[in-house]
Amino acid sequence: MSQQKTAAPKAASETQLVARAQRGEEEAFAALFEMHKRRVYSLCLRMTGNTAEAEDLAQEAFLQLFRKISTFRGESAFSTWLHRLAVNVVLMHLRKKGLQQVSLDEVDSSQDEPVKRDYGDYDRRLMGSVDRISLTRAIAELPPGYRTVFVLHDVEGYEHNEIAEIMKCSVGNSKSQLHKARMKLRDWLRQNEGLMTPDEPVTSDQAPTER
Repeated sequence: MSQQKTAAPKAASETQLVARAQRGEEEAFAALFEMHKRRVYSLCLRMTGNTAEAEDLAQEAFLQLFRKISTFRGESAFSTWLHRLAVNVVLMHLRKKGLQQVSLDEVDSSQDEPVKRDYGDYDRRLMGSVDRISLTRAIAELPPGYRTVFVLHDVEGYEHNEIAEIMKCSVGNSKSQLHKARMKLRDWLRQNEGLMTPDEPVTSDQAPTER
């Protein structure tokens, strides 16, 4: 009950700030910036793997927010709407750079059946024991296309149908890209980190949770 009581004023405060920012109050916009800047920057950093680019893109995302906040209708949580905006900013940046991204429209003949989360026991040990710094480094090594889907699904919590809408691809392609991203992460971590051996026990808090 106490958490609900503390959460309600925060939500109400954000709603009020959004309404004030939509009326052009700069103080309200500044407060929204302070409230969300770390999360937006972290999202940009995970998607680009580059701190300088992440800083620039986070700033661009808030510039876009300043221009477009009047279009927010409250049909979703403000944070969700803002993160979608930030994702679009990063995707536009990646397309303009012309990076060698994995096409989300590419047909993958090796995936004739629906992709399954087929981590073996060793993979569970590996992924469950990785510290955040190692995982961040590993994510940065992913090709941009894989990295985007991995970050959206496994880090930001988007469902595949939402990713498909954002990325303008099919749900099947989103699942395929996530599967490949996880396999690449597993391989990178095996090659670069002396983490755990197959014979080591795994505690319940080490194993990653499955969505």
